[in-house]
Amino acid sequence: HVQLVESGGGSVQAGGSTRLSCAASGLTSSRYCMAWFRQVPGKEREGVAQIDSDGSTSVADSVKGRFIISKDNAKTIVYLQMISLEPEDTAVYYCAADRYGGTLVSGDFAFWGQGTQVTVS
Repeated sequence: HVQLVESGGGSVQAGGSTRLSCAASGLTSSRYCMAWFRQVPGKEREGVAQIDSDGSTSVADSVKGRFIISKDNAKTIVYLQMISLEPEDTAVYYCAADRYGGTLVSGDFAFWGQGTQVTVS
């Protein structure tokens, strides 16, 4: 049974930084593609960053240079470090996992966390 639990969301001032964590259980993160998505009401879920089983990463253009995804395979935790936050980054951030995944395509991910709210003001 795969379970993903996000933490680290909250309120942040514009220009500030924060780090989200996703604790995964029921899977081996070194064998899974892990990703972060975000969604605001009325809009489609947007892919933010992805880290493949081999450690290669992909980052959406909208956050490139500001967001970094990383993982700790020993602890099966995936992180999203976010800096220079903007009000437009306000969203619910979701952790996702899949044995194969795609490239920041939500439909390619089978497992999802409940999400954590990040509010930038």
